[in-house]
Formats: sequence, C-alpha cells, structure tokens
Amino acid sequence: MADKIMMVGMPFFGRHGVFAEETKLGQRFLVSVELDCDLRRAGQADDLALTVNYADVYNIIRTVVEGPPKKLVEAVAEDIASILLREYAMIDRLHVRVEKPGAPIAGVFETVGVEIERSRI
Repeated sequence: MADKIMMVGMPFFGRHGVFAEETKLGQRFLVSVELDCDLRRAGQADDLALTVNYADVYNIIRTVVEGPPKKLVEAVAEDIASILLREYAMIDRLHVRVEKPGAPIAGVFETVGVEIERSRI
C-alpha cells in the first residue's frame, strides 16, 4: 500500500527512563508516526469520517508520552502502536519513532531512539 498519513517530530514532555533523575525531572521526547491505510475513499469523498483524524492521533500519542513513566522508549513506542491499531481498524501497518534528544549518555549526539513497525498481518 502506498497511502500514508505522516505526523513528524511531535515534541512532548515525559518522564520515561531507567534512571531516577529521568522519571523525576522528565525530558523532551520527539514522536513521529507513519500510518499505512487506504485513503482513496476519504480523498474521493472529501470526508473526515473516512480517514484517520490527525487530532485524535496526536491526543493518543500525547496521552501515552505524557502519561505514566516507562523505563524504555521501546515500551512507549509499543503502547502508541497498540493503541492506534486498536482504535483505527483502517490502519493496516504503522511505524512509530520515539526519540530522546536528551538521553543521559556521556557523548555527543543529536538524538537516540527507537523505531518500530507493527501491522495487523
């Protein structure tokens, strides 16, 4: 399938991490998603009810990232993916990327993170 909904570089403040300081102080996370779904009917009818509402997706992601702390960004990504697949039957496959620009690593880097792909198949 070639149709995709993309939401890129959404910043949120969360308290995820292995170290106590991360869960106490919190930090910025960047989330991007690609949702593979057939957008033909929505495009032909120009009808929001026939597609995935970006605002709803944003709110789901915000609830996960700003919600209860997880130790791993892998768990944050997994929660986002499973909720989106559960809430939207029209999503066939998705990619979720969770980045942690301020990860407590001794070194110079722009960001670290994970990207997962999940599907109904």
